[in-house]
This record gives sequence, structure tokens and C-alpha cells, in this order.
Amino acid sequence: MGELRQLRARVAELEARNVALEADKTHYRWLADSTTDLISRHARDGTFLYASQAARDLLGYEPEALIGVCAYDLFHPADLSDLLNKSPRVYYHDGFYQQTYRFRARDGHYVWFETTSRTRRDPATGELIDILCVSRDVSRRIHVEAHRERLARVVESTTDYVLFVDGHECIFYSNEAARRLLSRPSRRFREDSAAPLDQAYTPDALAVLREVVLPAVTRYGSWSGELEMRGPHGAVPVLSVVMAHSAPGAEPDHLSLLNRDIGLRKAAEAHQRRHQEQIAHANRLATTGELASNIAHELNQPLGTIANYASGALLKLDAGQPAEALRLPLERIQEQVTRLGERLRHIRGFVRKGQTRPRPVALREVVDAACRLCEWQYQQAGVALEHELQGALPRVLVDPVALEQVLVNLLLNALEASRRRPDADQVTIDARRTGPREVVLTVSDHGPGVPAAARELVFAPFHSGRPEGLGMGLAISLSLMEAMGGDLRLLPDDGAGGATFAATLLADAPSPTPPSPA
Repeated sequence: MGELRQLRARVAELEARNVALEADKTHYRWLADSTTDLISRHARDGTFLYASQAARDLLGYEPEALIGVCAYDLFHPADLSDLLNKSPRVYYHDGFYQQTYRFRARDGHYVWFETTSRTRRDPATGELIDILCVSRDVSRRIHVEAHRERLARVVESTTDYVLFVDGHECIFYSNEAARRLLSRPSRRFREDSAAPLDQAYTPDALAVLREVVLPAVTRYGSWSGELEMRGPHGAVPVLSVVMAHSAPGAEPDHLSLLNRDIGLRKAAEAHQRRHQEQIAHANRLATTGELASNIAHELNQPLGTIANYASGALLKLDAGQPAEALRLPLERIQEQVTRLGERLRHIRGFVRKGQTRPRPVALREVVDAACRLCEWQYQQAGVALEHELQGALPRVLVDPVALEQVLVNLLLNALEASRRRPDADQVTIDARRTGPREVVLTVSDHGPGVPAAARELVFAPFHSGRPEGLGMGLAISLSLMEAMGGDLRLLPDDGAGGATFAATLLADAPSPTPPSPA
């Protein structure tokens, strides 16, 4: 009886173990079928012996349809060659394989899989029993990595100087162009090649980076402007874009600095400025030739007055009058000499060659100086030159000689237009404040006006309404106004006849009013 009880107990134990094993198998099968990864078992030749339910979502196959299919037949040919030839791209260690490859889905497209395989062998013979695999769809990761690699190649090959900087102002990446500029080793990343930011930028640019750029990037995320980098032959002007790294996983204090060499552009701009200055100077010389009669009048009048007072002084000496009687003629002579010196300095300043340097000036002084230069021509032509300037105009940011040249060009053009119409006997200069930082200066005549067909060409170089004109006066005037931050335009015809040119000037910013004491 004891042996029978033991036998029954043994049978019960085996039945319980079988039930547990079946429960475990059911549980593991449920896990395999529930995971989004493809779990599969293969024979030694790669034939599917089992495939989980993920095959339906990942490949479009029903799991049963894969049974008996050789997995190697669905590999991309290039990736199968890597596997069979034991390419370094296939990782192997102690019975585990790991490979990233392309696997053909049911509709023909390829899915990137990352598969970890485990081989099972007979412990006694070492013969391969089967292969267990877990395959994960990594297509999105592969595409993202490929996209990043393409961007990295673009960054590495661009001629712009690209720097990545950490929060300690240390350069941990520089592309090939930047490495050549800074004479740095040919290493992409931080290992053994980190360098402080002051090796890349000049001291002045570094100060701007610290005081202006970094606070702006912290607040707004990016900044752009002009800086100077260090080069093998001196400072290199660059147009810089500085951005904070905002990608997932990026350190919040890491920055990208993209720098484009604008040395050639700067040189071209400097050459263009010199060329413009030369043309403007030539225009002033030509204008001075047209004003020769006025200049002669400006010089002749004080010289004649000086001669008269000198003759009077000599007559007083010959008559034996006391020295006190010579005071008045000598004072008058001194006044005329001073006036003559001012006129000569003004003419010399007008024809001098120099750069356009805007600064705050009183507009009335420039208008008066231009009118004095043209006064004699207007008197000879019998045309009145009227001022209508407001008394409370702000100072304007201009180069006084350049603005005077613009006004002289406009006044001479207005005079020429007035000569072509008998009843045009007045040219008017007006200036009004049109905004907090804007003043508009106008020159109006009552001549025949500008024909509609010529209005769009009026500022074109070498276009002139006068047979003897060069057609450069208005073109140069427009360039000078733009160089001073303003504009010059021909106002629309209002039907009253004549032409009105308007020069827009930048008003000087008023000084802030200090707070009154409490």
C-alpha cells in the first residue's frame, strides 16, 4: 500500500509539473505574440520554424505563411553577403549575433531590421539545433542617422567656418574650413583637440560675443551680425550666425557658430565707396565750373571793397590826418579779409575729396551755404530763390558737404528748368519734420516739369534733360543721400506745373530729458 501511495503522489507531481509547463509555454507564447518585435526560430539553413504575430505588422506576412520560408531569401543581397562573409558589420560573441540589415516585406519594400540571434547546439555533439532571433524595426533610426550623416558631410565640406562651443567657451568641433583658417589639427571632435574660443576670434569680437551675442542667444535663441575671426594673415571679417543647441539630448549651453567670410564683399564695398567718392568729387568739380561766375563774384566783391578802403586809407595818410583816422578803413579791410577767407574755405571744402561722414548738423546752415553758391546764377537769371524752413527743425545726420552738393545739383536743375519757361520766376526750398526721426527737404520750381515718359529714368546715370548735361547730377545725388541713410525722389505731378524733388533726411535723436529732482 505504501508503494502505491508513493506512485500516485509521483504521478500527481508529474501532472502538476506538466500543467505548469503548459502554463509557462502559454505565457511565453503570449509574450512573444504581444511584443512589437519579431520573434522567430529558424533551422540551420535559415528556414522559419516559428514567427510571432509581429510579422503581420512589420512585414505584412501572416506568421503561418513564413513557416518553411528561408529567411536568407528575403535579405537584401548586399546585407546577405555581409552575413555570409562574416563582415565586421556583423557582431558576434559567444553564440550571439547582432546585425543591422534590410529585410524584404510582402509588398516588396525593404524594412531595416536590427536582429539579435542566439544559436542553440547539442551539448554532446555541438551540432546546430536551431537559431532564435529577436528582430526590431529600426528604419526610422537608420533614416535619421543617414540624414544626420548627410548634414554632417555638408557641414564638413562647406567653405563657411563652423564651430561648436560648450558652456565653458571651449570649441569641441570645427569643420575643415575652420581648421584650415585656425591652423588646427584635422580632428572633428573634442578628443585631444579642444581649444578656447579666444583662439578663433579677435579680442574685440570676443568682447562683442560675451557682452552682446551670448545674452541675446540666451534670450532669443539666435543672433546674427558681423564679427572678426583670427586668420593666418590677420583679422578675417565674417557674417556670423550664433544658435543655441535645441535638439533632444543637447546640452542647453552648447552653441553653434556659423561664420561666412565677407572679406571680398567688404573689399568690393570699400572699392565701390572709393569709386562713388571719386565720381562725387568729379561732379563737384564740374559743378564748381558751372558756378565759376558766382565764385568770381564772391571773390571780386570783397577784393573791390578792400581796394576802396585801402585807397581811402592812403588818401588820409597823404592828407596828413592822424593815425586814429585810419581805424575805420582798416577795420573794414579786416572784415572783408575775414569774409574772403570764409568764402575761400567754403569753396575749398566744397571741392575737396573725402569720405561721406554723417554727423549732426543744423539744416539751415547747409541750405544757406548751398544758396550762397548758387546766388549769383539766380541773380543773373532773374529767378528768386526762396526759403521756407521751419524754425524748430531738429539737427539732421548728414555729411554737410555731400548734402550741399545734392542741394546745389537740385538748385541748378531747378534754375535751368525755370529758364525754359518765361513765367517761372521762383524756386522754393522747404523743410518739414515728418516723423520723430525724419525731416523732408524739398526743392520746387515752376518750370515745364518732367515728362511722364522720363520720370522713371530721371535718376538713371547719363540721362539728362539738357543737351549739354552729363546726366550724372541726380544719379550722384541719389547715391549720396542713400550713403547718408536717406533717400531722394521726384514727387508726383500735382497738376500745378514744375517739378518737386524731396530729400528724406534722418533727424538726430534727441537727448533724453533727465528726470526732475523730487
